Amino acid sequence: MARGSNGITLQQLGYFIEVAAEGSISAAADLLYVSQPTMSAAMKDLESRVGRSLLLRSARGVTLTADGAEFLGYARQVIEQVSLLEQRYLGRPPSRRLLGVSAQHYSFVVDAFVRMVRSSGAAEYEFSLRETRTWDIIEDVRTLRSELGILYRNDFNRRVIDKLLRDSGLAFRPLFLAEPHIFISRKNPLTTRDRVTLADLADLPRLTFDQGANNSFYFAEEILSTLSSRQEIRVSDRATIFNLMIGLDGYTISTGIISDDLDPEITAIPLEVEESIEIGWIGHSAIPLTEQAQRYLAELRSVVADFGVTLIG
Repeated sequence: MARGSNGITLQQLGYFIEVAAEGSISAAADLLYVSQPTMSAAMKDLESRVGRSLLLRSARGVTLTADGAEFLGYARQVIEQVSLLEQRYLGRPPSRRLLGVSAQHYSFVVDAFVRMVRSSGAAEYEFSLRETRTWDIIEDVRTLRSELGILYRNDFNRRVIDKLLRDSGLAFRPLFLAEPHIFISRKNPLTTRDRVTLADLADLPRLTFDQGANNSFYFAEEILSTLSSRQEIRVSDRATIFNLMIGLDGYTISTGIISDDLDPEITAIPLEVEESIEIGWIGHSAIPLTEQAQRYLAELRSVVADFGVTLIG
């Protein structure tokens, strides 16, 4: 690639993307079949050319600085556009179409991900989908481990979530508003009810997703997190929470959007509370989305629209 004395090469951008993904200069060097000194020198030269520190180096590897996270977003955009040019004008095969998504535990997120992968048309691809804790979703997107995060906010957690996002250089974009529902086993006696109240749930185990060290009420995945429950079980994954709904007649509170294909033994019943659940995606405020991320969001909107919810924007 032709460049001036202060230019950046596509090779440097490709190296930087791999270093950020691996969290290690030596691991990225091994992956790209170059020597570790060559990779290290390329990263130092890149930082010199942009006049900013992009990587924090330690004995455990490397992490991105705030400037590095922003730079990575633009580097991905450039590499994606070059790949599209090569496909169109040089007859090159499609790229691997990298995309990372981190999300709270929603089946519609998985459903949309399945649709995106099936429609990608790529013979080879590399995607990642992490169902994880609220704090980790924000960290994944802040450090660009994932390009998109999917989570909820409401009147209770809005101020805390929005401040954390602003401090991280991120923004929340609403997708839709959902009426609160409970998820229960189809064998649960409450399935005969058109709607349920909190009183109806008093004798059932409440199931919630564990938030680890950041187990604040504000980071809970479920609304009404401050209400006490006589029986409560915290879990770490969606398969476990569904098994406990079946085995213990437990319940959790969520959006009411559930895939019969992915979760055939679980059903949703409206919950009578004066609350709403705003689902949205988070991304870097100053970094445009890649085309692959836009495709995923289009699939996500299509999935939830099939459930009759009103999309925002």
